[in-house]
Amino acid sequence: MAKYTRVHRLLQILTLIQGGEHWTPERLAEVCGVSPRTIFRDIKEIEAAGYKIAFDKKAGGYRISGDFFLPPVQLTPRESLALMVLCEHLAGRGQIPFLDQAWKAMTKIQAVLPIDVHEEMSKISESVVVQTARSAPPDGHADMYEKIRDAISSRRTLRCTYESLSGAGDGEVFEFEPYALYFAVRAWYAVGFHGGRGEIRTLKLSRFTGATKTDRPYEIPDGFSLDDVLGNAWRMIRGEPETDVELLFDPAFAETVGDTCWHKTQTSEEHPDGSLTLRFTVAGLNEIVWWVLSMGPHCRVIKPPALQEMVREKAEAMANLYADTGRIEAGPR
Repeated sequence: MAKYTRVHRLLQILTLIQGGEHWTPERLAEVCGVSPRTIFRDIKEIEAAGYKIAFDKKAGGYRISGDFFLPPVQLTPRESLALMVLCEHLAGRGQIPFLDQAWKAMTKIQAVLPIDVHEEMSKISESVVVQTARSAPPDGHADMYEKIRDAISSRRTLRCTYESLSGAGDGEVFEFEPYALYFAVRAWYAVGFHGGRGEIRTLKLSRFTGATKTDRPYEIPDGFSLDDVLGNAWRMIRGEPETDVELLFDPAFAETVGDTCWHKTQTSEEHPDGSLTLRFTVAGLNEIVWWVLSMGPHCRVIKPPALQEMVREKAEAMANLYADTGRIEAGPR
């Protein structure tokens, strides 16, 4: 969450409200890293400076009255290039779904850039590439993304249908109060209060089969933080209990694995033979077990015993899939 000085925060509030994205005190507080009460004080201070700001109940957010507008942002070539790379590779090429509006916004920015800045960007933009893990085509999920985003903006509860992992049956029906949309690795997730379970849950967007906005309002709890919800989860789903994990990587994989920060609690220890020990504190083992398996024979679980057993069972199950396969004849060349 970004932190601002007071002057920066006032300018940020003006910029956000001018953008017209249904900015409520709660949303402004979340972005600026302060409390809604501070936002109320900031709005009064902005109004005292002569800018007319009113809360539009119909639109569900603040509006600036009159002819006030902030001047266009002056971007340096480096700033422009950074925005272009992110928008083109992550949004424009669909690596992260539902961000197409970011690419459309970037094309508008490009249209008003000074000629010298535009030319410099064109020279080097194709030489800077961002490649992430690609998600599946978001067929049918864009509407769900918009419904959940709208529910967060208007603070209205959704009545949802959500399919089981097996895909069997008509799906679970429940009321859901979404607090945040969260993209991780290859998919979008909605985080919020699950009325059927009576707790905050992380739900995969692609498994929603229906969502209808109700008239029942809700509030995002003061102090809600996605970091608190995820805790020390390996990826998206926080489990229990928190466990200290120790993994030993052989010299063949040590350098490659050691170059990456896989988890916020990660610590490492290099050994004279070139091997490497990584240590983590993880909330639940159901996610990290698959990561360990992806390392094949190059990774050995030192502790805990529970993770050793999980890896052993799954490795045996994988081996059994091929136990009865005979020699595969080579096909035509």
